[in-house]
Amino acid sequence: MSGQVDTHQIGSLLVADGLIDEKQLRYAMRIRARLTPPRPLLQILYELGSVEEEAVQRCLRSHRHELRLGELLIELGALTAEDLDQALEIQRQSTDEKSRIGDVLLEHHFIDERRLYEALSVQLGFPFVDLETTFVDADLLAEAPLKWCKQHAFLPFRRSEDRVVVVFGDPLDRDSVAAAAQVYGEDVVEPAVAAPTALKETWERLDRGSEAPSDEDPDAIVREVDQIIHDAIQQGASDIHIEPGAENLRVRFRRDGVLLLYRDYPIKDAAPMASRVKVLCQANIAERRRHQGGRFTWASQGRELDLRVSIYVTVHGEKIVMRLLNRSLPLLDIGDLGMPSRILERFREDVLDRPSGVILVTGPTGSGKTTTLYSAVNHIKNDETAIITAEDPVEYVIDGISQCSLNPEIDLSYEETLRHIVRQDPDVIVIGEIRDQWSAETAIQAALTGHKVISTFHTEDSIGGLVRLLNMNIEAFLISSTVVSILSQRLLRKTCLQCAVPYEPTSADLRRLGYVGGEFDGAEMRIGRGCKTCRHTGYDGRVAIHELLVLEEPVREALLEHKTSHEIRRISREASGLVSLFEDGIVKAAEGQTSVRELTRMLPRLDKPRPLHELRRLVGS
Repeated sequence: MSGQVDTHQIGSLLVADGLIDEKQLRYAMRIRARLTPPRPLLQILYELGSVEEEAVQRCLRSHRHELRLGELLIELGALTAEDLDQALEIQRQSTDEKSRIGDVLLEHHFIDERRLYEALSVQLGFPFVDLETTFVDADLLAEAPLKWCKQHAFLPFRRSEDRVVVVFGDPLDRDSVAAAAQVYGEDVVEPAVAAPTALKETWERLDRGSEAPSDEDPDAIVREVDQIIHDAIQQGASDIHIEPGAENLRVRFRRDGVLLLYRDYPIKDAAPMASRVKVLCQANIAERRRHQGGRFTWASQGRELDLRVSIYVTVHGEKIVMRLLNRSLPLLDIGDLGMPSRILERFREDVLDRPSGVILVTGPTGSGKTTTLYSAVNHIKNDETAIITAEDPVEYVIDGISQCSLNPEIDLSYEETLRHIVRQDPDVIVIGEIRDQWSAETAIQAALTGHKVISTFHTEDSIGGLVRLLNMNIEAFLISSTVVSILSQRLLRKTCLQCAVPYEPTSADLRRLGYVGGEFDGAEMRIGRGCKTCRHTGYDGRVAIHELLVLEEPVREALLEHKTSHEIRRISREASGLVSLFEDGIVKAAEGQTSVRELTRMLPRLDKPRPLHELRRLVGS
C-alpha cells in the first residue's frame, strides 16, 4: 500500500450513501489538488460544510471491510501520507513476518495509541470507549472476577437495554469474546474497543479498589472531590463544572477557554458531591431548592488558590461551577501580554503615561482583563505615586499599593468603598469592575478631579465600551473629556508547538476571513495535529488578541456629535490606525500562533479586514 491514499474511494462511499453528490466531491478534490501539503479529503468536506462528521463515521463503519487502516488514519487527519510511507517501509524491512502496520505506527511513535484505537474502532465497526473519563458499572464487575477479566483481556463496562457492553483491546480475539460470553451470555455481549494501556490502567485501579466512590466508605466522596480539584489545578484549568444529568454526573474542566470532559460518575454521587462542595464553601447543606454561592481557599504544592463556587438548581439536581483563582502566579510584565510592538508602544506612552483620565480594559469573562489590569498597575507603580484599589476579590497582591478586597456581608460594598476611596489622597484609583451607572459615574467624577482611573468593563469591543457608557446615561461630553483609552481583548487557543505542521489556507478559510485574491499572501500558518501534550486538541496555551482605541480629537468629536458606532469605528481606523480584534487575530493566525477556526469562533467581525501586509505594518509585525 502506498501513502498516496485513494481518497476517491472514500469520496465514492460518501456519494454512494447519498451524503454528498458528485459535484461536491469533484470540487473538494480540486481544492485538495491545489493544496501544499495535501490535506485529508474529509477535512476539506467538513470545512466546506458538505457533510457532518457523525454521518461520515456511520458511513465508514458500514463500509469498514472496504477500507485499510492507513487510508482511514490519513483521512481522519491522524496521520500524514509521508509518515505512513515511512511506517510501511519499516514494516517491509522487518524480520517479523507477523508485524502489523498498527504495531509499527505505535512502536515508532508515528501516532498516539488512543488515536490509533479510535480509528480501529471505526474500521472494525465497534464503538470506542474512553476508560480514562468514565466509570464502569460496579454491578457488572461483581459478576465477573477481576482475575478472569485480566486473564482474557476484557472489561464489562455498562448495560445497554438487554445487552452488556464489554470492552476489549482486540474485539476480534475469539477467546476473549468467548470468555466474556461465559459470564454474561453469548447473545448478550456487545463488543467495544478501548486502548490497551487504558484497559490495563483500569484493571490496576480496580485492584486498588478506587474505581468508584463506595457507599460503604463515607470518606470516598471527600477523596474524590479533593482529587477533582487537584487534577484541575495540575491540568491548568480555570473552572470546574460538575453537572448532573438524567443518567450520570459529568465533570468537565475549562482549559484554554474550552470545556473538556474530565470524567463521568454514577448519578448517585451527585448529591454527596454537592454536599461536600457546600461544606467547603460554607453554603447551606440542607437547601437544595435555591441557588447558592460561596468561596474557599485551597492549598496545593505550596500555592494557595481561591475557589469561587456557584451552585445552580437544575431539573436533574444541583450544578456546581468552581472558578480557580491562583493568587501566587507571577505578575506578567506589560511587554509579555502579547501586544504587537506598535500597539504596546502606544499603550505605554499614549495611555498609561497620561497623568489623569479613565482607562478601560474590556472583554467577556475569561478574556484576561484582570491580568492586563494588574500588569498595567504594576507598570505605573513607583515611589512617587499613591495607588489604591477596590476589588472583588484581590487576585494578585502587589507590594507598594493599597488593595481592598470587598465583602458585602459586612457592608464593605463597592458603593461604600468608592465613597471613601477618593478621601485617601490617591493618584491612581483601580476599580476591579465597572458594574453599573453608579460606579461608572464615580470613575468619571474621579477623572474630572485629576485622578487616573483604571478599571475593567464587560463589552464586545472598544467602540462597544463607549456605547455602553452612553447607555448608562453618562453624558457624551463627560465621556469624551475623561476617557483616555479603551483596550478590548480576547484569549484564543494557541497552536500546540509539539504537533504543529504547516497549513495552507483553503478558499473556505479565505472566505471566512473576508479575503480574495492575494490579500492574504505571505501568511505562514500552522495547525496542531493533536498529541499527548495538547490532549489531542491541537492547542496548548492561549494567545492574547488586542484592540486599542485611543480617544484622539476626531474620535471625541464623533462622540460629541452622537455618530453611530460604525462611523466612530471608521473614523478611528482612519485617524488613529485602530486595528480591530479580528485584524490582530488575522496577523497572529498568519504567524502560526492560532487558527482560522479560533478567529471565527471567538472574535467579532464588524468590517472587512485590510490586506495582511497593511495589517503587519500597522501592528509593527
